[in-house]
Amino acid sequence: MMFRRVYSFTLPLLISFVLAGCSTNPVTGEKQLSLIPESQELSIGAEQYKPTQQTQGGQFYLDPELNLYVQEVGMKLARVSDRPDLPYEFVVLNSSVPNAWALPGGKIAINRGLLTEFEDEAQLASVLGHEIVHAAARHSVQRMQQSTLISLGVAGLGYAISDNEWASLIMGGAAMGAQLALAQYSQGDELESDAYGIRYMKAAGYDPQAAVELQELFVRLSEGNNPGFLQGMFATHPPSQKRVRENQELVNKIGAGGYRGREAYQEKTAFLRSRQPAYDAYDRARKLANDDQLDKAITEINEAIRIEPEEAAFYSFRGQIYKAKDQLKQASADFDKATSLYPEMFSYQLNSGLTALALNNLTKARDSLTRANETVPTSIAYLRLGDIAVKQNRREEAVQYYSTAAKAVGAVAAEAQRKLAELTSN
Repeated sequence: MMFRRVYSFTLPLLISFVLAGCSTNPVTGEKQLSLIPESQELSIGAEQYKPTQQTQGGQFYLDPELNLYVQEVGMKLARVSDRPDLPYEFVVLNSSVPNAWALPGGKIAINRGLLTEFEDEAQLASVLGHEIVHAAARHSVQRMQQSTLISLGVAGLGYAISDNEWASLIMGGAAMGAQLALAQYSQGDELESDAYGIRYMKAAGYDPQAAVELQELFVRLSEGNNPGFLQGMFATHPPSQKRVRENQELVNKIGAGGYRGREAYQEKTAFLRSRQPAYDAYDRARKLANDDQLDKAITEINEAIRIEPEEAAFYSFRGQIYKAKDQLKQASADFDKATSLYPEMFSYQLNSGLTALALNNLTKARDSLTRANETVPTSIAYLRLGDIAVKQNRREEAVQYYSTAAKAVGAVAAEAQRKLAELTSN
């Protein structure tokens, strides 16, 4: 009886959604389900773009010219796309994991770890064109709708944030944005993005053969044991011989030839390539630390800092090592250095605040944790802000902070629930 009543309510609701939500795919011209209007699509991308970047390394701020170059190449392709009026943005992320992604509304990112794999501008255009199609064809929105149909809400999206120690603690839109950025596309979406991305390349004057070359490279790499690609590009954009074959057939049809831009690409990525030894040392330090070889990790991260002393990520990671060794003053100094170099990065502020709290510097801890939450809210920041409020006799604030942290999941939520109960029972 109860099941039948629920069924009789939800089935008409879903049918009404389907009947009211049919639209035309802006790229293919085919009919598709559309529960999320374009205005909401644009607001989702705009609101989640920066927080999603931060869950995956933040911006590669050391080379503004490289970011401008990627933006320029991306806009060449966006202007010839099927949705040229989207508010496109392109950014380089400070991550060694080779990957690229698109959020709704044309918000696109590419990791420095993928840029170092390209030989020329046409190969860069291939990846950016592919991501532009994902945005223009509303692939991310379609994946959101599938989750919504299953759960009647976005709670079912969960967390899928790779290579981030705060993954299970991130709350709100940043978690959903990371889920959209890192979820695997269907084979149909990938083939569609390949085909129209190649057409965009041709229309923008690039040699579309570069797209075939990259797919051939990705297939070869997928047959090996490259953990970076397995965790990044191949997890979200699985390569296949079918993609290579269909891409080549399309290029044969529309004609190869066009701008390659090898010299321009090598010039624009020269700084990044010159700093690659520093990031190699950083990656070795991370692996050593994961294997609990902290002293060796310190040696490697010091080498990274020697090569590039303006990289905030290096100081933040050294601070984490010092914290693991219970050397809190050294850790605090490194977190301060990281936040001075890149104050917008939530994880640097979060580490700074947690370390300040451990050193009983409540004012600094409160300021840093508050700044961290302004960019990417986390349950651990809310929990510790509650602890600080209790110590400073600000009971109402503590209740608010604990109540927010209690809405999360796991050990942090359980601790917040216990402390909230103790506070409200007195």
